[in-house]
Amino acid sequence: MVKKIIDPFLPVDEEGYYGQFGGSYIPEILHSNVERLKEAFEKYADDPEFNAEYEQLLKDYVGRPTPLYHAKRLSEHFGTNIYLKREDLNHTGAHKINNAIASVLLAKRMGKTRIIAETGAGQHGVAVATVCALMGLECVIYMGATDVARQQPNVERIKMLGAEVRPVTSGNMTLKDATNEAIRDWCCNPQDTFYVIGSTVGPHPYPQMVARFQSVISREIRKQLKEQTGSELPNYVVACIGGGSNAAGAFYHFLKEPTVKLVAAEAAGLGIDTEESAATIKLGREGILHGSRTLVMQTEDGQITEPYSISAGLDYPGVGPLHAYLATSGKAEVLAVTDDEALEAAYLLTRMEGIIPALESAHALAVLGQKKFGKDDVVVINVSGRGDKDMQTYLGVR
Repeated sequence: MVKKIIDPFLPVDEEGYYGQFGGSYIPEILHSNVERLKEAFEKYADDPEFNAEYEQLLKDYVGRPTPLYHAKRLSEHFGTNIYLKREDLNHTGAHKINNAIASVLLAKRMGKTRIIAETGAGQHGVAVATVCALMGLECVIYMGATDVARQQPNVERIKMLGAEVRPVTSGNMTLKDATNEAIRDWCCNPQDTFYVIGSTVGPHPYPQMVARFQSVISREIRKQLKEQTGSELPNYVVACIGGGSNAAGAFYHFLKEPTVKLVAAEAAGLGIDTEESAATIKLGREGILHGSRTLVMQTEDGQITEPYSISAGLDYPGVGPLHAYLATSGKAEVLAVTDDEALEAAYLLTRMEGIIPALESAHALAVLGQKKFGKDDVVVINVSGRGDKDMQTYLGVR
């Protein structure tokens, strides 16, 4: 039997599968939570009142639409036409606020009074804490102790916003471990708590839901490109990928456009031939992580391999099922970018265009050094966040 496709753009069926990836692999204790979330998302995703409130907040609170900037000096340097989608100019400094607002609006409609979230680089944590401050809700952010130390500015912002930061000391104390603890919390507090996942990971409907809430990025790109170039369609859309939220948002409205090539940049760390990497798609095998079937970095006996990246937001041993499907089906090209390549790209953008990117976004920019583009190509790169949070790392390596 052919399963019904339930999203006009995403290749996801009614059971939450993207090809062989996705689904909902959860303990029985979470079943009712996930089912209620699915029902609420289906009810409100196309609700005019919900979407009007969401769009108003994106405009008046977040500051959307974000600019699509023609980077002329960078274009001349690489001999192509480079446009930067400036998600770094959003309130809170990254794309994460798009999903945070919609998710908390959904939580309020479900009658939830307590919000929890996981965060790696801290941008999702800041975004969720910001929206909870705006809407008067209790907020707890789980963050690996390693990330707490290297993302201190965001930790202080979260606290200033009135949220509690709970450092996680299990595993290698990064994003995977923070997610584990957030899930445990959700299991223990099903009645009043809403878990805002920051990426296109987790059990269905989270990957679809986060992609939908981030799709404002590609919707704006199409309109802005039309205004600037006369065509809605670029030749390439490039985004960094950890779990995959900013890439899903940048790709969403181009997924059914055969002429648009999608390029995802994942974190190679010290190199895919070393044991210090987070290049999940290059190194991973099919497995189950945090509630969905996807590509996972793991040992021969199925134990999760600890990932490494200089970028806290890309330091994750899995990837969203949408991206696993796009990569294995050949619908997206995946490039592995090392720490050094990302740092070089960050400094190049800073000194040629006066824009300091987040370390995550720098991985997408590094694609320009790996891949040759034609002189007439239009290349859109999603600058998913700004580099304020990474200044300690930048200063430490130069």
